[in-house]
Amino acid sequence: MLAADVTGNWVFSIPGPDGTSRDTYFRLKQDGDKLSGVVQQGFNNRPIDSGTVDGDHVKFATSFTGRGQTVTITYEGNVTGDELHLKTSGGGGGGRGRGGRGGPSEMTAKKTGDAVGLPPARIEPPALHPVKYNGLAKTPPMGWNSWNRFKGQIDDAGVRGIADAMVSTGMKDAGYQYVNIDDTWQAQRDANGNITANKRFPDMKALADYVHSKGLKIGLYSSPGPRTCANYEGSYGHETQDAKTYAAWGFDYLKYDWCAASAVYKDEDMHAVYQKMGDALNASGRAILFSLCQYGRADVQQWGPSVDGNAWRTTGDISDNWNSMSTIGFSQSDLAKWAAPGHFNDPDMLEVGNGGMTAIEYRTHMSLWSILAAPLLAGNDIRSMNDETKEILMNRDVIAINQDKAGHQGHRAAQSGDTETWVKPLADGGIAVALFNKGETSADMKAVWAGLGVGKAKKVRDLWAHNDLTGAETEYLATVPAHGVAMIRVWK
Repeated sequence: MLAADVTGNWVFSIPGPDGTSRDTYFRLKQDGDKLSGVVQQGFNNRPIDSGTVDGDHVKFATSFTGRGQTVTITYEGNVTGDELHLKTSGGGGGGRGRGGRGGPSEMTAKKTGDAVGLPPARIEPPALHPVKYNGLAKTPPMGWNSWNRFKGQIDDAGVRGIADAMVSTGMKDAGYQYVNIDDTWQAQRDANGNITANKRFPDMKALADYVHSKGLKIGLYSSPGPRTCANYEGSYGHETQDAKTYAAWGFDYLKYDWCAASAVYKDEDMHAVYQKMGDALNASGRAILFSLCQYGRADVQQWGPSVDGNAWRTTGDISDNWNSMSTIGFSQSDLAKWAAPGHFNDPDMLEVGNGGMTAIEYRTHMSLWSILAAPLLAGNDIRSMNDETKEILMNRDVIAINQDKAGHQGHRAAQSGDTETWVKPLADGGIAVALFNKGETSADMKAVWAGLGVGKAKKVRDLWAHNDLTGAETEYLATVPAHGVAMIRVWK
């Protein structure tokens, strides 16, 4: 016996402590005893692989691939009127967040309108034109971002504590300037369409004022899509309005992350879509650094400067491990020609101090990002970092290479097996040289200055030992540990 048709849109909502909710939609289509459709979280749809209806009993499964593995989630339960009672097994239910699939093992979804939860209608992107440069980021931006360590758990008190620690630890004096709130700060829009912050951020202007009182700047996060990566409110259709809100609150930095924009736009729209927010920020009445986050797609390095992008991501998200960091970092050499003062390639944020790598690997991370003229955005809990982490993040000799006013990105000058020599030209005519050993055992490495365009050196300094070297006027030899680096500055 077949039950009443379960065809339709069913929604399961979990209220969050921040005043928002996370919603999972079951868009089902029944054909006899067969069930098809999709499970939708945010604007991501997972097709139903197999589904059946038997009386009031339903059973269906979806699959997704994450971290190289295919995970299948099975939903099973009963229909009672306008309610769908389900139990899950295999991978969790209504998860939220970047890559998150976890959720309750039991849920009750209620029938709702077919259009509820669907992406909004497409807004045609504007015609292309250059956006006026905002004058910011003459050198790569330095600061801190909440995501790598805190994900969606950051709040007002945490941001204030980080600002305090930026000052007390000496990070501010070392050049770190921005305190950036990543995803999950948003609530809904008010009756006039203005974006509001959720319960974890009761007063954004007061928070910005507090960070400014420490001599620092503050940043936040949005998306050109209708939702963000963690399924919070995006800026789609409200770009000018949001930019004015950010300015009124006193924010100084915007990370603009593609994510759910793919529900309404294609990659070929990216240039115009990011231009739209670049124009909005320029018209906001406040100088706001514009950081493009769309993972290096659509040749962003070629058009990023024209939308007033001060930095643009060149890769997917970094993880706190050697393989992720080294794969991302050592893939950046061909992008060197696109970096310049005001506009930099961004291989994602720093993981230094988060615990997934050794001190040697974190020194390599810091050295490579400095050679790359990449933004230096710490991602650890700087309130409790140990002396080793402080020494890495606040190595002023290495930071000086990153912040060199010429704004050149370094490049791979030589490679032999697991060893690589990278060079970054400096404003004074000298060079920074990094000898990287990606191998599993130590390696003897050598750099000859003439072969790197310097000739005889006037002065040579080891940037991790903080020593000026003697007898290194023409070359330098080092035994570099596994996954390690020797970093040298050479004056002509």
